[in-house]
Amino acid sequence: MQFPIGKIKGFLCGLGVVCSWTVATPISLAAEKVTIQLGPFQQTVEISDLENFAKTGKLPQELRAFSSFLTPEVRGLLNQKFQVNPAVGDKFIDELVKTPQGKQLISSLGGIIPGSTSQSLKDTLNLTLRRANGLTLLGFLRSYPGETITVDATKVASLSLDFNPANLQSQAFGVLLEQELVAKNDVVLPKNLNPALPGNQTVQEVSLVLRDSRRNRTIPVDVYSGSAPGQTAMQTPSQKPLVVISHGFGANRQFLRYLALHLASHGMTVAAIEHPGSNTSAVNRAGNSSDLSRLLPANEFIDRPQDVSFLLDELAKVNSQSGQLQGKLNTNNVTIIGHSLGGYTALALVGGKLDLGALRKFCNNSLGIAEAPADWLQCAATGLKEGNFDLRDKRIKNAIALNPLIGNLFGKNGLSRINTPVLMLAGTEDALTPALKHQFTPFTQLKESNSKYLLTAIGGTHLSISDPMYRHSAATNIAREKRGTETKNLREILCGLSLAFIQQQSDGANIYQPFLSSTYAQSLSTPQLPLRLVTELSGNLKKWAEYAAR
Repeated sequence: MQFPIGKIKGFLCGLGVVCSWTVATPISLAAEKVTIQLGPFQQTVEISDLENFAKTGKLPQELRAFSSFLTPEVRGLLNQKFQVNPAVGDKFIDELVKTPQGKQLISSLGGIIPGSTSQSLKDTLNLTLRRANGLTLLGFLRSYPGETITVDATKVASLSLDFNPANLQSQAFGVLLEQELVAKNDVVLPKNLNPALPGNQTVQEVSLVLRDSRRNRTIPVDVYSGSAPGQTAMQTPSQKPLVVISHGFGANRQFLRYLALHLASHGMTVAAIEHPGSNTSAVNRAGNSSDLSRLLPANEFIDRPQDVSFLLDELAKVNSQSGQLQGKLNTNNVTIIGHSLGGYTALALVGGKLDLGALRKFCNNSLGIAEAPADWLQCAATGLKEGNFDLRDKRIKNAIALNPLIGNLFGKNGLSRINTPVLMLAGTEDALTPALKHQFTPFTQLKESNSKYLLTAIGGTHLSISDPMYRHSAATNIAREKRGTETKNLREILCGLSLAFIQQQSDGANIYQPFLSSTYAQSLSTPQLPLRLVTELSGNLKKWAEYAAR
């Protein structure tokens, strides 16, 4: 999921995610009373008045001076509850403050509250969790020691997307993940094979433009295919799976080009599709609109999977025609790889069932201004008319979902319908599709009887896997991203793990099976970006994910 240049601010301000957050914080941090200083202006207000405003939306006389700040969006923020599993509540703050975002949060709060210390802020957060079984701004106020506290509003910086509740939960969860999921090194990796290294085939690239007249969509696609040394122009039918790559919101078919080249060098044929309703051009055309129906049309949640099915129909025709791609397009054995909104696309194609009832319930009743961008974007699907959305394509035998945008799209049971292997990637510092809500919790829905894998990059962000040469828009600066050289090991394991996962649908399954292990993941870990691979969550990790699903 990416955002267009110059438009994310208007989008998020219109939704109240960024602009309102900035003005909400200074009036929310106090004990029994808070004294706000803004230049020469100073006024003391009661917490009870803030609580009354949060409940009723009415401004008492004492708060009318802040009428320009106390908007309906701020009221939503005051009522926003940061849920934490009681079973691990005592450990939550301790784990959170070990993360970069947790440290930054404490630092920012310290600047807002003159005279506070890291320990006093940490103690207040712990006390709030014990009192309220969850963290709210008003609960924090009631838990802070002392009757009155002064807030220097001039020192309040905008709290970034890194501080949305779901992302903070993912941060603390990642610390537990790193500690609890250490490989036992009981898998011996083949010494004569490294699936992360390029293969020996020469890669050729062909660009096609396909026209779906029935749906009025023009679909560009880049096809990467390999030629072994000495191979003649006459092709024999490929027995290896065909791979389709689906990009995220506001991106294009070049986003994972290095992965396409890698797989093609090992003899796979890879088709990188571009979705005309949610690519870079389409989102740019939406302008500065804060209207979700313009930024992401509801029908795009249906059109994207149908784009892939249409592509397979067309490639089946190309496969039987003379030319460079003849015999190389095994459209009856397909792996779908999708990033972000493409991750949703991939899961829908292997049987994930949309749950509009669950989605509408969340969007109407639970969507707060502190939610992540993905939580807002998924609500664009509420514009769909009721129907039996069966988007599965049986030609697709497995799916790789990278930082997928899932949230409430499939409800609590929609992913349990999937009967194919799934590999999922999560980054614990992903502020756009926070891992706990969009990957860890959905992962628990997948059947344990199927082959399923969760690769976690502890410290990874939403765009960490992007091609180093891919041209990102300036709008991605809304959240700090790790990419390029600092995420080289993540791209390396994505190449190796994807190859091993796809090979399970070919004759090379047994050879590559050892690489689908935590041993392999940790062999490519670095202190800066630890990697973990699991087939299920257990203990406290599963409790966290189940609690977040409530």
